[in-house]
Formats: sequence, C-alpha cells, structure tokens
Amino acid sequence: MSRLSTLLLKWYSKHSRTMPWRDHPDPYAVWVSEIMLQQTRVETVIPYFEKWMKQFPDINLLANANEQDVLNAWEGLGYYTRARNLHKAAKIVASTFNGQLPRDLEALRSLPGIGRYTVGAIASIAFKMDAATLDGNLRRVFARLYDVTEFADSPAGEKILWEYAAQNLPKGKAGDYNQALIDLGATICLPKNPRCLLCPLLPMCKARENGTQELRPVLKPKKQVPQYIHIAAVIMDRGRVLLSQRPSDGLLGGMWEFPNARVEEHPAEALEKALKAATNIGVKKEAELGIVQHAYSHFRVIVHAFRCQAVSIPKNKNLKWVKIGELGDYPMGKVDRQIAGKKNDRHCDGHFIYDLLRVTKTIGRRFVCWCR
Repeated sequence: MSRLSTLLLKWYSKHSRTMPWRDHPDPYAVWVSEIMLQQTRVETVIPYFEKWMKQFPDINLLANANEQDVLNAWEGLGYYTRARNLHKAAKIVASTFNGQLPRDLEALRSLPGIGRYTVGAIASIAFKMDAATLDGNLRRVFARLYDVTEFADSPAGEKILWEYAAQNLPKGKAGDYNQALIDLGATICLPKNPRCLLCPLLPMCKARENGTQELRPVLKPKKQVPQYIHIAAVIMDRGRVLLSQRPSDGLLGGMWEFPNARVEEHPAEALEKALKAATNIGVKKEAELGIVQHAYSHFRVIVHAFRCQAVSIPKNKNLKWVKIGELGDYPMGKVDRQIAGKKNDRHCDGHFIYDLLRVTKTIGRRFVCWCR
C-alpha cells in the first residue's frame, strides 16, 4: 500500500462514521444510499434511507411499486430525477438481472442514474472490487493533497483527480479507502476552515505546505442565479382542491402541484390572464394567501399563492380534484407542500389552505386541526 492509503486506513479504523448502509449485506442498500447521498448531506439522508428500506426492502418490491408511492417516499429529499431513475433501474434489474445488481461494471453503468462515481462506489463498497471513485469530498481532498491548480470541475481537472484516486487505491481494500476519503472530506478536510492539524495526511499535503488549502479545489466561477416570479392558484370546491401533475420528465417530474404560471410582475393583477395562458384554466381571484420562496439548483422562485374560484376547468388527465384531507397522499415539491401545509398526526403546522378554510376537523390519521 502507498503511504497515503496506509495513513488513511489507520485513521479510518478509529474514526469511521456509523451509517445504516455501511457493512450492509445487500448491495441494493449501498446503491440506494449512494443515490440518496448525491448532493445531499448524510444527516438528511439517514431517516429517508431507513424509511425507504422498510417500504422497499428489496429490488423486486421497488420495481413493482407505483411511481406515486416512490415519489411519496422520496418527498423532501429533492432532485426527484434520482427517485425516478432508481425506480426505472430497479425494473431493469428485476427483469434483466434476476433482481440482483450486476457485478459487471459496464452493465452497472448502463442503468439509469448510475454514473462513473456511483459505479466505483457500488463496486468497491458492495462488491469489494478494486475500483476508484470521486465525489465532491474526494475531489476536494485530492485537490489539496496535490495542490491541483486546474479547475476541479473541468474535464482536464477531473482527469487529474481520477488518476490520483486510482494510483493510491489499496488492493483489496478499495471500499474502506473510498469511504475513508469521504469521511475525511466530511469531517476534517472541510470546504471552509479545514481542520488540518487533525488530518492524518497532513505530512503529505502539498496545499497545506504551500498555504493554499483554502484556495483548493479551484472551481469555475458560478453564473448568477436567475430569479422568477410565479403565481399559484389554490382552486377549491366543496372541500376539494384542484391539483395538476407535472410531466414525468424534467424538474419535479410526476409530482403534483397547484396550477401555476410565471409572471413578470404584479402577480395579483397578472394571475387570471397568466394562468389561463399557461394552463387553460379560468379562475376568479378571491384572496392572496401568502408567499413562498425556494432555491433550486440553477434558479430561485418567489411564488405568490392565491385562493381562487373556478370559472372553467379544461378536460385534462393531469388535473385532479383532491380532498383536502388527502393532500398528503400526493407527492409534492417543497413549494407546493408549504402552500398545502405540512400535516402531522395531531399538529397543525399552520399554513394557507387549513387556515383559510378554518378547518374544524379532518377525518383520518393524517391531520387533526382546530383552527379558529
């Protein structure tokens, strides 16, 4: 083993983090965790992972699940394409690979949602294969260890970092090595204010030696994030509310939302005309309910929610009248869930629809509220 991997594995044996998917006997669990961990913090993922594994404990059950149940289980974790790809890939694995994740790396990479990083993680952690990987943590660690001046998020920079990851790979211990690097990046080699004096690799870190650790990795300048104004229409009738299902492809694919449209300015004045143009739904505005803001990966939205009365509703299979008490059964993005009001067994979180309707009681286990 190289000096780097020797020092790293010694440190990992004492400081590894405990996670429910580590040392799990089923490669499926490793796969699920790796998909959930993409662009998401460990602390956020753990409860979702545990819930997921109870609801979909094996690939065949996931493959046979309804997409709405899959999206419901994923709700709040974000980047919903991950859930849809996991579902699609499970169907392929169930039908083509007899319900078992393929050990062949090319076959593994052919599955929806599995790229080069995920292949390396699954191969090394689940199958104990000698495969390198490179996520955000590893990229930062190697950029500092070797003081890489190339843009780490460029093809040239990634090529350099992949080479460093592979050349230090200890034969037979790739899984621990990759997980050790992940833990090192998450707990010691932090994006800001790295804890260098606690790092087991301090003696060989070029960036620390050169005083450039805060400048690594070098990343391309971020573009300015655009901001958009939307209106959302809460259209109610006899204890029901109108929802629209988003197309299966693209942002929040397959999720449910309140009919909405983008406007340039003056949301209250633009609502009726903009909604008609975007959805062919005719409404009469009654009252403004509030404003919800949310940041997606490439843009921000400010959503003005309004209570509306239906004037004309087109025949559209993507539109559905839903009972207020059943809103929790329909997977939604964070903006629409905030508008709906997150429901707990015996607690009212507040929020637009429930306060608006002055609900006295909703039957069932989902929600009991005594709003005045």
